[in-house]
Amino acid sequence: MTYEVKSLNEECGLFGIWGHPQAAQVTYFGLHSLQHRGQEGAGILSNDDGTLLRHRDTGLVSEVFNNPADLEKLTGQAAIGHVRYATAGEATIDNIQPFHFRFHDGHLGLAHNGNLTNAQTLRAQLEDKGAIFSSTSDSEILIHLIRHSQQENFIDKVKEALNTIKGGFAYLLMAEDKLIAALDPNGFRPLSVGRMKNGAWVVSSETCAFEVVGAQWVRDVNPGEIVIIDKDGIQYDHYTTKTQLAICSMEYIYFARPDSTIAGVNVHTARKHMGKRLAQEFHQQADIVVGVPNSSLSAAMGFSEESGLPNEMGLIKNQYTQRTFIQPTQELREQGVRMKLSAVSGVVKGKRVVMIDDSIVRGTTSRRIVQLLREAGAAEVHVAIASPPLAYPCFYGIDIQDRKELISANHSVEEVRQIIGADSLTYLSKEGLIESVGLKTDAPNGGLCVAYFDGNYPTPLYDYEERYLESLKEKTSFY
Repeated sequence: MTYEVKSLNEECGLFGIWGHPQAAQVTYFGLHSLQHRGQEGAGILSNDDGTLLRHRDTGLVSEVFNNPADLEKLTGQAAIGHVRYATAGEATIDNIQPFHFRFHDGHLGLAHNGNLTNAQTLRAQLEDKGAIFSSTSDSEILIHLIRHSQQENFIDKVKEALNTIKGGFAYLLMAEDKLIAALDPNGFRPLSVGRMKNGAWVVSSETCAFEVVGAQWVRDVNPGEIVIIDKDGIQYDHYTTKTQLAICSMEYIYFARPDSTIAGVNVHTARKHMGKRLAQEFHQQADIVVGVPNSSLSAAMGFSEESGLPNEMGLIKNQYTQRTFIQPTQELREQGVRMKLSAVSGVVKGKRVVMIDDSIVRGTTSRRIVQLLREAGAAEVHVAIASPPLAYPCFYGIDIQDRKELISANHSVEEVRQIIGADSLTYLSKEGLIESVGLKTDAPNGGLCVAYFDGNYPTPLYDYEERYLESLKEKTSFY
């Protein structure tokens, strides 16, 4: 199946809880807070004294649980939940998580965020050993590795499996008597632990969910770490000490909610700093700053403060439009953009506008927004992007795994400017991005994964290596 990628999409969001009488209901609210991380499907698996119960379906959280009975049947004091955007595997209900595995000696639930770079190889090896997969998702591989492990106890089996898989991953595992969380050795995806007033432990992809459910942040899950929660409390352990912090920089740029904190850095604050630094690197004359809603509004604030230019609401987003799917004609695609965004003529008419956006993927959306501003009467449109040019694919959990989908892979900044129809185009420098996030670490690139911008991946690519090298040879013209 081929399709046009218009924007970046994160794979999914995880939420887990242990020790609450209404665990499934709390998980429902937690997933609402993480809805931005995946809109293709959602599910919750609860634990009622060792009996695992599940409900899942395609659609938004509110659509999947629109019948109160579906939530009420998920009894128990523990639960894990998942919202999904597919990066590996088809968008079918078989791939909607959490997964529920029924074995003769017990049941297991699993939810996964990320992408395994050696999944193809492992799947083939496991199938040769007799493993039967019920989905096309790479998430199922961990369970098969656990079942094939020769280690004596369950936690050691999990550790061995975690050391076998490669790539970017955050996992929640629900056993009959415990909840387990684990993060990859680079910490590509965020994962945090919190605690509610009644003592219940919660684990979430983003800290924004803690505020909604009334939990206090306790600490982040560290790279290479495994967290075990059971009736005796919480235990932190490592399955590997060979770690190197490389948080996905797109979490700060685009994915995470502004009210989330990752590795001690508030996302809104990081984006404001990006905007400030972008203003320092911008060398055009302009009258007003206009941020593309919603993910670019923080950067627009920072740009405005640093430049002294007024930050105006020149673009309005219709908050009530449904998700728009790919339309078969150019005319219908243009109409879809107009449904989502409107330019405010009374604000931009006759003005030299700096349009702030977080990134450019294919350039189609940027080109249409520039056109909207010009039609609304803008005298000039200068595009300023609060990240470096996105020229390399991601293999750790973003749905861009081919350079052919990236306009900056084969076009210079000047060529991209011409394609999107802007008067000027300025990108934030890689150094500016790293300094703007400002993680307190000695890790390379300030503890960020910036491979999307420079092609230097922090891990081997394993199954993707050959395809990636082939893509470097290909040239793609977008228009």
